[in-house]
Amino acid sequence: MRVVIAGAGSVGRSIARELLGHGHEVTLIDRQPSAMRVSQVAEADWLLADACELPTLRQVKTEECDVVVAATGDDKANLVISLLAKTEFGVPRTVARVNNPKNEWMFDEAWGVDVAVSTPRIMTAMVEEAVTVGDLVRIFTFHQSRADILELTLPDDSPLAGVRVGQIEWPTDTVLACIVRDARPIAPSPDDTLEGRDELLFVTARESDEAALEQLLTHGPATS
Repeated sequence: MRVVIAGAGSVGRSIARELLGHGHEVTLIDRQPSAMRVSQVAEADWLLADACELPTLRQVKTEECDVVVAATGDDKANLVISLLAKTEFGVPRTVARVNNPKNEWMFDEAWGVDVAVSTPRIMTAMVEEAVTVGDLVRIFTFHQSRADILELTLPDDSPLAGVRVGQIEWPTDTVLACIVRDARPIAPSPDDTLEGRDELLFVTARESDEAALEQLLTHGPATS
């Protein structure tokens, strides 16, 4: 896979090292000479230029890329890079870094963004996930499909503890994707039984009723 990463700061370099370690071809672009720390990711191709400019993207043959990652520290630049990659070069997949969570609403298909990654939001979700039991936490949002990944640690006193997965009627557009028990992921089958302190991961549509899901998991099915 061929990947262009715009932004050669610590985030961009870390992504590049991971991709190179998995055998992918990586080009790093940055307009700041101070970011040209070539020795730290020597296996990558490097270019000192502004990735917001079309000649730069043509120079690195963006039209031949599988993925463009906009990982600069400037949200405006990341949006421009994503839009150019998608509209001018037809890149199949764009991934954009969101620096300010207040700007996250703009990082969608209208700006050519397939996947938006908000580091502050992810860190917040990880903190909440670590300290809460019985609270539904949004871990990640797929901006292209509008699907969410939600997590909840099942309380010991949940009415669903001891109930088989196949007996549970989940809310509409909600899928139980994984059970994590004792640090071991389990692909849930209808015969698996939920246990207190299970970490449950759900994939839901944007229109799904999160309140109903949390109610079901912590208090059981609503009674009419």
